Amino acid sequence: MNTTVFKTIGIGVTFSPNLEANINEAARLALFFGSKLILIHVGKSSEDKLTAFSSLLSSFKDQGLVFEVTFNSGDPVEVILSTTEQKKIDLLIIGALKKEKFLKYYVGSIARKITRKANCSILLLINPSKDRVCCNHIVVNGLKDPKTEETLATAFLVGNKLGASKITVVEEISDDEVSVKVDDDKSLRRSTIIKERLRVREEMRVKAILKTIPNKLTKDIKIKSQPIFGKRGYSIGHYAQVARADLLVMNAPRKMNFWDRLFPHDIEHILTELPTDVLIVQ
Repeated sequence: MNTTVFKTIGIGVTFSPNLEANINEAARLALFFGSKLILIHVGKSSEDKLTAFSSLLSSFKDQGLVFEVTFNSGDPVEVILSTTEQKKIDLLIIGALKKEKFLKYYVGSIARKITRKANCSILLLINPSKDRVCCNHIVVNGLKDPKTEETLATAFLVGNKLGASKITVVEEISDDEVSVKVDDDKSLRRSTIIKERLRVREEMRVKAILKTIPNKLTKDIKIKSQPIFGKRGYSIGHYAQVARADLLVMNAPRKMNFWDRLFPHDIEHILTELPTDVLIVQ
């Protein structure tokens, strides 16, 4: 089984109120994974800026953090994407925005473009903290897809590194697979039987994948399989919110075409209203 390893972590940094919290989150993750940290600043280089960034990372440097600061002027999307390629960044951290007057988070236009185009994994943070907040519960997609095996393995690697106590694998099942119109007791029973068969099928498929994950990554984590019926992307996002998950792990979206932009699905539902921090595994 392949596992995504984050050798180099990158984060776009600006002098905003969340600067220290964002840098602290990125630095902690880099130390957890033994990764190099790249700070990407869209703007001109200056000694004052470099001193400010270095000062914020001084305590992490004492713990062994290896980091680098890059400065480039230009379009934020292009600068961040090109730096991600040049520096071979495996995980790019992006801060999400809170809707004014609402306790809901979404991905802004720049971050959305980066998320769609980046060739590395993306971590979307909705509430970065200066001090560490434990990640106890991770929800990960278990849908039938060629990318899912690696995504599950990565979720358990992340859970192991962050000390998570529980991982829930959610298998989203489209209502179209039931294909029974319920209008009487007989059709209701038939629908119930079909749903139960689908649940069993999905649970068996996920269990087969879980058996391939090394025991050292699973032994201290409570594992739950949760089949749910509904629209892909929206259903798992709602579940993660209700379950109060600390992290939602998803497959990276396939490259989008014109029709995907007209009729958003899967990861686009997540980006519209983030239920928690989201890791998108490339």
